[in-house]
Amino acid sequence: MRMRTSTRTAAVLTGLTLALGGTALVAPAAHADIPACTQMVAQTGVQITDAVTAACTRGVVGDLQTCVTGLTDAGVPGGAATGACRAAALEPR
Repeated sequence: MRMRTSTRTAAVLTGLTLALGGTALVAPAAHADIPACTQMVAQTGVQITDAVTAACTRGVVGDLQTCVTGLTDAGVPGGAATGACRAAALEPR
């Protein structure tokens, strides 16, 4: 059984639309709020380094324990590290 070109094109376009639509729904969550996390770290006087950004990124994906550990290893006090990681997990406002 051969598919007509118009049917095949419609199927490909439908698949592409669904794939891109799914990406659009997932993309905003990936951003979460790294700037809020790094701003809270900066308020403690700790310099924003690659290690701090990496830790905040872990908070964005919901790995709060690794985020807190990374920030405390970078010199952020425990309570501030926890707050910054929680801020990272929230959607930007």
